[in-house]
Amino acid sequence: MPAHDLPLLIDAARMAGRVATSFTGPTAQRWDKADGAGPVTEADLAVNAQLLSTLRLARPDYGWLSEETEDNTDRLSQDRVFIVDPIDGTRSFVEGSNTWAHSIAVAEHGVITAAVVYLPLRNKLYAAAKGQGATCNGLPIAASAQTALGQSTVLVAKPALLGEHWKTNNRPDFKHSFRPSLAYRLALVGEGRFEAMITLRQSWEWDIAAGALIIGEAGGVALDRTGAALQFNNADPRLNGVVAGGTPACAALIDALA
Repeated sequence: MPAHDLPLLIDAARMAGRVATSFTGPTAQRWDKADGAGPVTEADLAVNAQLLSTLRLARPDYGWLSEETEDNTDRLSQDRVFIVDPIDGTRSFVEGSNTWAHSIAVAEHGVITAAVVYLPLRNKLYAAAKGQGATCNGLPIAASAQTALGQSTVLVAKPALLGEHWKTNNRPDFKHSFRPSLAYRLALVGEGRFEAMITLRQSWEWDIAAGALIIGEAGGVALDRTGAALQFNNADPRLNGVVAGGTPACAALIDALA
């Protein structure tokens, strides 16, 4: 079944890229969501509509969880569910940056089985199916095997670097960098360009689902901030933070967290 779903996700992602790039980010109509949930644009909604139509037509028995669709409990009774972020990194899209991504995954009984993260303006398509490895533009990728945090670069937002989040009130001595899209951060770690990524805040499943499988199939691991395995299609679709990377780096970071 994962192999059966992956070509569908790849085709849908490429179509999403054509829809999104038909808009100009800085001039796309934009609204701010309630409760400080961030911006949404007409491009987000157009991509969501395209993906909903394409994917549900192909798999009418699959459930649906998307950032831009009002959620309901129907998906909880379905064995397989699409988990979608139409545009991850909407602020970057609005700014005219090229680091936003489409994130599309299938979860089966809470486990991600097929996934795509696609950055149309960077021409980078990351893909994975459970048990079949991960690729970027069709070429195999592998997570870093670096064991020393002092020689690692971690993708992380500045608030997570504060001493209060770490044992002894002091973070480990790693280099750090940042990308605004969580899906892209996960994909970059799966590609081995960075050793790990951390987000300590509650994280929506649609930001994480596709990238988590890509890292796992690239030989790494994605866990919550306590070291527990990630489960998807939860009634409350938020995860307790994410620490992901090559297995040695991920284990060291979780051990160092307060």
